[in-house]
Amino acid sequence: MTTEVVHVRYGAELIKYRLERRERSTLEITVEPDGSVRVVAPADASRDAVDLRIRRRARWILAQQRAFEEFRPRTPARQYVPGETHLYLGRQYRIRVVPREPAAGAPVRAEVKMVRGFLEVAGVAFDDTAAIERNITAWFHQRARLHLPGRVETNCKRFPDPLAVEPTGVRLQVMPTRWGSMSASGRLILNPELVRAPLDCIDYVVTHELCHLLVPNHGRRFFELQESVLPDWERRKQKLERVMA
Repeated sequence: MTTEVVHVRYGAELIKYRLERRERSTLEITVEPDGSVRVVAPADASRDAVDLRIRRRARWILAQQRAFEEFRPRTPARQYVPGETHLYLGRQYRIRVVPREPAAGAPVRAEVKMVRGFLEVAGVAFDDTAAIERNITAWFHQRARLHLPGRVETNCKRFPDPLAVEPTGVRLQVMPTRWGSMSASGRLILNPELVRAPLDCIDYVVTHELCHLLVPNHGRRFFELQESVLPDWERRKQKLERVMA
């Protein structure tokens, strides 16, 4: 197998792609979640022939790149001060700091809990934004561990054969530009920040990644599969982008 990075011009756009040559009879074009383009072509295919196929699929390639760009987390930096609102499962909660008197001879222990529309933080100073952020972030990650893995089993049932899309494991990992990904070994990785999104949007992300266990790329077969198991995926995707923008 040989690999090279080349580009082709389509109007005002310059499409860069990674060209892999293998002993095969067909040419495959894949747009990866990071926007990169991968082309697997027959070993004897000419560059002109490959470039021609790229130009013919250019509108689709550019559309996929735009879609993935929109899919990336863009939630602006949040403030961790009293009165600021944060999303949890799509609902807004306002930060409230409450005083807590320490027990005799014992240190004050910080705690976060939901109380009637508030994320109530106890055991920290009103103006200690670092402590507020640290404790609220830990609370969100704990809630992510509680909720996100359970959505996997639920969404596996969307498929005709749930066992065929059962990942080898589920791991939570903060990712600045991804809501989720599926590793080559079949491990599902989810961004714990996803727990801030509405449940139907979480299910969209999980289902999208489960589809990759059957179709590893983002070609036509992938979107046909996603459409078959989640017909309203576009509505959910747009909602995710709108709510988490």
